[in-house]
Amino acid sequence: MFDLERVREDTPGCRETVFLDSAGSSLPPQVVVETMVDHLRRETQIGGYRAGSERLEDLAEVKRSIATLLNAAEPATSIALSDSASRSWTDFFYAVPLHAGDRVLISEVEYASNAIAVLQRARATGAIVDVIPSDSTGQIDLTALESLLDDRVRLVSLVHAPTNGGLVNPVAEVVELAHRVGALVLLDACQSVGQLPVDVAALGVDALSATGRKWLRAPRGTGFLYVRAELAAALQPATLDLGSAAWTAADEYTVAAGAARFEFWEHDVAARLGFGAALRYLLDLGPDTVYAQVAERADYLRTSLAELPNVTPLDLGNHRSGIVSFTVAGVEPENVRDRLAADNMIVTVSHRSSTLLDMTARGISALVRASPHYFVSHDDLDSFVAAVACL
Repeated sequence: MFDLERVREDTPGCRETVFLDSAGSSLPPQVVVETMVDHLRRETQIGGYRAGSERLEDLAEVKRSIATLLNAAEPATSIALSDSASRSWTDFFYAVPLHAGDRVLISEVEYASNAIAVLQRARATGAIVDVIPSDSTGQIDLTALESLLDDRVRLVSLVHAPTNGGLVNPVAEVVELAHRVGALVLLDACQSVGQLPVDVAALGVDALSATGRKWLRAPRGTGFLYVRAELAAALQPATLDLGSAAWTAADEYTVAAGAARFEFWEHDVAARLGFGAALRYLLDLGPDTVYAQVAERADYLRTSLAELPNVTPLDLGNHRSGIVSFTVAGVEPENVRDRLAADNMIVTVSHRSSTLLDMTARGISALVRASPHYFVSHDDLDSFVAAVACL
């Protein structure tokens, strides 16, 4: 059974606000804060090096928890911890060899950070960037993708759930098509891990990037990269240090095995321990329970907002995530956000520059994004809808 009162007690901030920005940076459970503060206090007593050495097993457990959540084999060699989803995504992307004439496919809902990296490397290497069209529902057009694929495609960049709406793209189908021509699939799961089922074994993705601060309710400055263990061994990261490699002779070095080659030695130990606490909290609640609670709240909010005459829902796709996007007639999205914030209701605005191709094609310059997590009550959602109606 899902105990709403318990999770609200564990999340003091949700009693002070109607918090609908877990797609941005969610409210961590109290145990996350306590874990981080306890470690920082320990650092003041014995210094960061010794304090970190005391927690090596707990840091290893962070990877095991991620592997459990994703159904990933060999966590020690398939999971690399990082400071963000963008860091993880770019670390993998820049390790994939690209030459003149090679092709990279992106989707219409590609996130700006990913697109910028792709365009930069294309300019540097002579690689070609092609966009996979969306179908009538807004998701990846699988027929169009199949027609674009050939043996020059090195990588398909796939956004699982975009930042600007409730669309969920079909992953396993994209992977199956891409692998036919030997292309790798890099899954941007920044907005899906923690709110949607993500099983890397079933999906077959070659790599996956995600953040801690959103649906996993972990601190900012945390993230991870999943790489198929056998693939990681074949990749050379663009940057290395003494954590990702060993200096073995005056002119020699050895790269770390597996995904560890994507990790730098220096990191925020307190944040990673907090990340581990957030993961344990999720696993103890039961991921399937969490996914169901998020989906139910998003559906409830989406349906309620659609009944308002001045609101235009903007979510695409046959399958929907916990992100609810909309506009209010006659009120700029930034004004909607600010007027709601004055009533302690927290949403954010997604601008065209974040998902340029999709929002340009739809003629949208900005939209309001609400993302209710499982700690949001239905009374909160009703109050929010009433406040939007007043706008």
